[in-house]
Amino acid sequence: MNWDEFADWSKHIADWGAHYHKTLGDRPVRAQTKPGEVASRLPASPPDKPEDMAAILQDFDDIVMPGMTHWQHPRFFAYFPANATPPSMLAEQLVNTVAAQCMLWQTSPAATEVEGLMVDWMRQALGLADHFTGVIQDSASSSTLSAVLTMRERATGYTGNREGLSGKGHLRVYCSDQVHTSIDRAAWVAGIGQDNLVKIAGQGPLHGMDAAALDAAINADIAAGHIPAGIIAITGGTGVGACDNLGPILKVAKAHDLYTHLDAAWAGSAMICPELHAQFWADVDGFDSIVFNPHKWLGAQFDCSIQFLRDATPQLNTLKIEPEYLKTSGEAVTNYSEWTIPLGRRFRALKLWFLIRSYGLEELQTRIRNHIAWAEELCEAIRELDGFEITTEPIFSLFSFRCPGDDDAQQRLVDAINDDGRIYLTQGAFQGRKVIRFQVGQFDTTRKDVMMAHAVILEVWEQIQ
Repeated sequence: MNWDEFADWSKHIADWGAHYHKTLGDRPVRAQTKPGEVASRLPASPPDKPEDMAAILQDFDDIVMPGMTHWQHPRFFAYFPANATPPSMLAEQLVNTVAAQCMLWQTSPAATEVEGLMVDWMRQALGLADHFTGVIQDSASSSTLSAVLTMRERATGYTGNREGLSGKGHLRVYCSDQVHTSIDRAAWVAGIGQDNLVKIAGQGPLHGMDAAALDAAINADIAAGHIPAGIIAITGGTGVGACDNLGPILKVAKAHDLYTHLDAAWAGSAMICPELHAQFWADVDGFDSIVFNPHKWLGAQFDCSIQFLRDATPQLNTLKIEPEYLKTSGEAVTNYSEWTIPLGRRFRALKLWFLIRSYGLEELQTRIRNHIAWAEELCEAIRELDGFEITTEPIFSLFSFRCPGDDDAQQRLVDAINDDGRIYLTQGAFQGRKVIRFQVGQFDTTRKDVMMAHAVILEVWEQIQ
């Protein structure tokens, strides 16, 4: 393909993309294909000769698209949407075209300097203190792993990377029982181990961990000869939106000199609304590390996760490695690859720049406030359905419920709703029971889309009786 052909096909794909998004509401939200169906339509071996782009794109439409779940669908109420706003997609097109590897300042100075500014723009938008700096990572999983590795190194006097963990004792990390499984995986990958991730039961209306129980667990571990390394708190847990009371947890951490990380991957975006700070964000400035994902609720195209650091030095002491070929001479500069696990880095900051300038904070705040209000309205409507139970009240824009019947009945309803295709939900678990999760967060959803779920849930429930 030459560059003239590239330009022509790019225009074609842009037109296709605009039509796709404008007609998304007419498609089933979840892919309706059976396992193996897409693969069965693909050739078993690669072609020897070039194929025409028209044929390739036709196969994309005929074979690939029927097997796609539409994350940008206005009635995607499952998981947390990976939103993709038009300006962020345009920025990604530019990033893909320039195709820079932005690992060092000198390999793309603009990428580094725009990233630094975008992190600070978001720091201001979230109301964080000006002592925070940060870095854009690919996901909250990578940010959390970076924090857990830092906890490990700090607890071992920064000897773990060099000497390994043999003979260092049982390092312990503490968190709520409502944390995302990325916390478990970080404990695995960091060599701490699942058995040394101590989970404290959630309690109260926000299902946060009890600070007294946390302190007791730490003291018991010290008495047993274990080595506490850090504490991970949450603002907006994945399951039911659990939120820890941050101040008491920080007090415990300070008493034991422990490194702290706050996972606000989904709900952190809501902190651009100042009225939410008093309930959910008080004392946040005391955390050593905080992660939130603009690629979820805020509208930046996946992937784009910001990790804020109160002091970058411990993470740099954990992750920085500088072979001769990566050294930079001259004035001191920031090389963000030293702040993260991967060396290679995409220009993720550009889509944030385009997004924030295109919408402004006021419009982004309005969307989040609408989502929260609509989730609360739908929750009340479902509460009125005969035999239905609200199992967790709305936290931000997430709540859960149960239909009449046992756990199998919950799964039957979820499966039937998703097979119906008009909306998309997921099941979850809370206090030993299966629940049905509902989360409002797709960027372009409307009140009509959200309230349509009430009719669909009732209709499908009646059909399967």
